[in-house]
Amino acid sequence: MTTTNPEGREEAPTLETLQELTRSIRELRELQRERMEEMDRRMNLRFQEAERRSQEADRRMRETARQMQETDRRLKKAENLFTTQWGRLMESLVAGDLVRLMRERNVDVERMVLPRKNRRRNAENYQVDIVAVNGREVVVVEVKTTLRPEHVGRFGSKLERFKDWWPEYRDRRVYGALAYLESWDDVTTHAERQGFFVIRATGDSASIINAENFEPRVFA
Repeated sequence: MTTTNPEGREEAPTLETLQELTRSIRELRELQRERMEEMDRRMNLRFQEAERRSQEADRRMRETARQMQETDRRLKKAENLFTTQWGRLMESLVAGDLVRLMRERNVDVERMVLPRKNRRRNAENYQVDIVAVNGREVVVVEVKTTLRPEHVGRFGSKLERFKDWWPEYRDRRVYGALAYLESWDDVTTHAERQGFFVIRATGDSASIINAENFEPRVFA
């Protein structure tokens, strides 16, 4: 770097000027280095944060997948339990001989119709679980794993329409029976008061728990 004196002649830079220039360049380089380091630090922080979020997202996805698998497992377990209980109850009714049980209560049914019989009309379904019949009487059995109060009223309403769906039994008296594995408190007493036979399945057998002097209601 040169300077110009008052007479217009160029002069060589002084040592002080060169030192000042060197110091300025050094400061600029230091500032540039600091800025580069700050930029690198910020980029590293952003990368680390992005990596942390990515790992957290992966963890949450794995946890969600695990929870879904656990839910599926529980649903399958519940479904298998329900299927097992339903099968046990149906087997109890068959092994316990529904025909024999009804005859012990002076309803001399002769045979059982196919269980889970379903009829459909005008987009409406009508399904019963078991029907036991003779020439004068029909016993319609509703099977529940857990008998609850609302089942009693619904079944009564269903039985009042039974002959509309099963006109071949129009000339017969229709009784109702509620069979169950478990029940809510007092619901069996309520069912008996509404005129239903109440059948409890225990183990590999079934029994009617109504009082000895019980008189069944004719629903249709």
